[in-house]
Amino acid sequence: MNAHAKISELPQQERPISEEYRLVAKRWIDADAAARLREEMKTTSLEQMKQDLINREGDMPDSHAERRVKAGTDWEEYIRAMVEARTDANRLKAQLEYVRMKFSEHQDFNASARAEMRLSR
Repeated sequence: MNAHAKISELPQQERPISEEYRLVAKRWIDADAAARLREEMKTTSLEQMKQDLINREGDMPDSHAERRVKAGTDWEEYIRAMVEARTDANRLKAQLEYVRMKFSEHQDFNASARAEMRLSR
């Protein structure tokens, strides 16, 4: 192993579990932020789409504009992208849990090995 190689440059199976966790956690944080932004912007995006419709077609009751926007493909795409962003974040959160479990199993294995060594003396 190159003494000057960065931990993140090591093959995944050679990285410390803590580094694996850090890398997945960073990806999860970014994915969660993207999902939360879409969720928080839902009302703003709806209002912008309604205003665009009113600007294009003229004044109409808010309820009509909302119904038409929500029936359109732009709104459907927004909702699908919002759900996909949350799914991506949840997938990475599950991967983080997997890394935690792997670390716990590693600790349990090492503790068992030490206990066996003490008993065999």
